Amino acid sequence: VRVIGRDRVHLGPLASNGAESWPGDLGDEAFLAKAFAGVRGAFVLIPPKHDAPDIRGYQNRVGDSLVSALSKARVPRVVTLSSTGAHLSEGTGPILGLHDLESKLETLMEAGVVHLRPAYFMENHLWSIPVIRTQGVNGSPVRPDVPIPMVATKDIADAAARLLHEGSFTGRSVRYLLGPRDLTMSEATRILGEAVGTPGLTYVQFPEEEARKAMIGMGMSRSVVEAMLEMERGFNAGKIRSTQGRNAENTTPTTLEEFAKTVFANAYRAVA
Repeated sequence: VRVIGRDRVHLGPLASNGAESWPGDLGDEAFLAKAFAGVRGAFVLIPPKHDAPDIRGYQNRVGDSLVSALSKARVPRVVTLSSTGAHLSEGTGPILGLHDLESKLETLMEAGVVHLRPAYFMENHLWSIPVIRTQGVNGSPVRPDVPIPMVATKDIADAAARLLHEGSFTGRSVRYLLGPRDLTMSEATRILGEAVGTPGLTYVQFPEEEARKAMIGMGMSRSVVEAMLEMERGFNAGKIRSTQGRNAENTTPTTLEEFAKTVFANAYRAVA
């Protein structure tokens, strides 16, 4: 197994478990072509960059390099980390860069390609820990009553690994990963609160301007902040969703209760 990333330190745990580590610039096509040489399959993604002055420009630079390198290395099978809403060409914020990436990967005529379109990451709730600790509530610009499918990233990793290990896919396909069920932010907040000993934790829909100031204060660029706000408007409007109904294939096992009692609770206590 070969792992590629921006930071040698972050690749360390994987390398210690036997993976071949390739730290480097993901916008460097020549570096990526060498890293992809000889591989039978690749799981590719555009890592977040919260200080990018032009978020879609950054996403397209990395996407262009990935696709060009995959083509040069003639990688026969590619699994992409995309997102629900990636079928849309406007109004989805940072998901637009994944819409672009899917389109670029369609040009790999000799490769089998599967676009994984996961729902809202359960790990996104980790961003709420400072708000919960300082204000005693959870909140964002997303409406409290919008049902949103929520998925654990470990289930995404399992799906990608299974596809690459089996190595039998050809052509082009999309696979949604929607978690075990849809939850509103109010329902999710109750589950998170119970896991950290605050069963009465409530969810508040913050005004956009308040959220904008908070995200800028966290070091996010103006471009990233506006993209995030656009995405949250997309959730509120019900446009960022699967194009297919929930079924056995797109339903994943990890519940928010399980995530909350393990990952979220541990992270919450770590900043006590």
